[in-house]
Amino acid sequence: MDSTTAPHRIPPEMRQYGEENHIFELMQNMLEQLLIHQPEDPIPFMIQHLHKDNDNVPRIVILGPPASGKTTIAMWLCKHLNSSLLTLENLVLNEFSFMATKARRLYLQRKTIPSVLLVQLIQERLAEEDCIKRGWILDGIPETREQALRIQTLGITPRHVIVLSAPDTVLIERNLGKRIDPQTGEIYHTTFDWPPESEIQNRLMVPEDISELETAQKLLEYHRNIIRVIPSYPKILKVISADQPCVDVFYQALTYVQSNHRTNAPFTPRVLLLGPVGSGKSLQAALLAQKYRLVNVCCGQLLKEAVADKTTFGELVRPFFEKEMAVPDSLLMKVLSQRLNQQDCIQKGWVLHGVPRDLDQAHLLNSLGYNPNRVFFLNVPFDSIMERLTLRRIDPVTGERYHLMYKPPPTMEIQARLLQNPKDAEEQVKLKMDLFYRNSADLEQLYGSAITVNGDQDPYTVFEYIESGIINPLPKKIP
Repeated sequence: MDSTTAPHRIPPEMRQYGEENHIFELMQNMLEQLLIHQPEDPIPFMIQHLHKDNDNVPRIVILGPPASGKTTIAMWLCKHLNSSLLTLENLVLNEFSFMATKARRLYLQRKTIPSVLLVQLIQERLAEEDCIKRGWILDGIPETREQALRIQTLGITPRHVIVLSAPDTVLIERNLGKRIDPQTGEIYHTTFDWPPESEIQNRLMVPEDISELETAQKLLEYHRNIIRVIPSYPKILKVISADQPCVDVFYQALTYVQSNHRTNAPFTPRVLLLGPVGSGKSLQAALLAQKYRLVNVCCGQLLKEAVADKTTFGELVRPFFEKEMAVPDSLLMKVLSQRLNQQDCIQKGWVLHGVPRDLDQAHLLNSLGYNPNRVFFLNVPFDSIMERLTLRRIDPVTGERYHLMYKPPPTMEIQARLLQNPKDAEEQVKLKMDLFYRNSADLEQLYGSAITVNGDQDPYTVFEYIESGIINPLPKKIP
């Protein structure tokens, strides 16, 4: 395979293949929606459905060693799937991102960008409209297990992960043949992709950092990291040989990313996580969604998105947000119903958190047919919650988050400028805790088969306990 083939030179048959699959997938999705909702008037229903955001947009991670051709394949997939390409370079060189300023300086100095900052840049970019509506392809990130875990912690869950693989000797030889056109930035290769024009040939230059020794060092570092990254994506990862023609690699990658995963849970899960503020519900929901391919449904996030997208319900919610008042249960349930009625929730199952907060909301949830079949209470002592939340701080300059006990700032200068979110103030946390415990007894009685988990321990230990309740629900509370 030629890793340096220019991305715009895509064979016509590949373009046709991608377009036909996209049309077929769209028709299949619309037929599923008609069968599920059975509208009285299908034509307006289908028109409305086409105007909605696509919940099945691509969310792809492509990894591979240097010279494996991952960027070429990523760019080709972006063209076929009409998705946004996210690379380290375009993340740090984003002129519209204030957060990218520090990363840009480090990148231009050829220094390592801290994982915290890099993941924040990814989160910021994925929140933009093009990534939400058309999907995204992440090229070469995560590079380390730390990055992978940070990405998962934020609830960023790819649907497909591709790892390109080739012998080191092939990759070193491929890298040595790279040449770059200083005028256009176009990359060529002495063996696979030599330009026919003598004018271009004469001005080609050898890129930096492609010597045999430098490539070997990069490959060694890659192999050390990739074996720790791969376990983060069980069941959604496919290894594809990059030591074959580029067209073959692309066909295999495109076929894989257009396949639908079935959940590997033993039933269609409808999981409900309950617990006080700061108990770790969001993190556990993200981990469950990642492993079992569930839809992560955060009620608070749904309301924020409805307001930001200026939907019909969002405009009704906006006045309550502006006045910092609780959204009425009837309106909240309409927003929630709209999400849980979508095809991905019905097919894959969901993990819900942020609601119900009291018995009335729980009864409303059940009356609408959204009965959870697994319920977990995350039990965390009052003192631990206070410690977790009231000691959180944020650096207004870099946007980095700290914790005065678990992750203190590295210098006194940074510590002096840290700010506390008003929601983390002691009085606010106490108020939310009191409200939760006031209603928790009623919820425990309603969900009699719920499993109580000690949430005051390592998050991944908590996840193991929850997972055991997903796979094989226990009739008793677990420690």
